[in-house]
Amino acid sequence: MDEMDAGADESSTDAYEYVPLRIGGEVDPLTAQARLSVAAEYGGWELARVARYPGGERKVTLRRRRTRTGIGLPGLSY
Repeated sequence: MDEMDAGADESSTDAYEYVPLRIGGEVDPLTAQARLSVAAEYGGWELARVARYPGGERKVTLRRRRTRTGIGLPGLSY
């Protein structure tokens, strides 16, 4: 049963760190895509959630796995 518990720990929400982003309505879709692609490629982030609001504003949540060594990947620089 310990093996099953170990697998459950890896998929828990504590295994991830999250960062919320706002992308304004004035930002065109290609620029928004480029920003998110750069964050994914160089920061290790993946898309967790996107909400789009009237006026074109997007609220995005990115996530990445926490490192066990305590040495994190670089953060976002927006």
